[in-house]
Amino acid sequence: MSNILETTIDKFTFKVAVDRFYNKEGIWAKEENGRVRIGLSDFDQQRSGDVAFAEIKPVGTSLTAGEEVAVIETIKVNITYTSPVNGRIVEINPMMDNAPEAINQDPYGAGWLAEMEVADWDADRAKLLDPQAYFKLMKGQAEVEAKKP
Repeated sequence: MSNILETTIDKFTFKVAVDRFYNKEGIWAKEENGRVRIGLSDFDQQRSGDVAFAEIKPVGTSLTAGEEVAVIETIKVNITYTSPVNGRIVEINPMMDNAPEAINQDPYGAGWLAEMEVADWDADRAKLLDPQAYFKLMKGQAEVEAKKP
């Protein structure tokens, strides 16, 4: 992945892939071959800690944007994430069963969560943040967290 936005805050470097869109919680969505693949942003996976378990809604589950799509368990916390799009889960990343740490190792590649069929990608995309807007939001959140004692 060569097209990224990158910032270093404190001792952490955060990357935002520019070939996808984001919801405010840091779930990315990327249209590929008529499906939308979703996953956690680099910032979210770093902030959450080492992933120990990923529970994703089963194949066939229909979701509205904002409904729970996954629960990620880390050594620090359990976090519920919501779907960035309206659609139906058609595939779950098989690595999530035995190697959920792929989320930490490659959040924009091998660490994806699920693929969804969506009825109207253009309408869903219009409600998401473009990479530059998410980068600005993420940078602000990271700067606030870096100042916490």
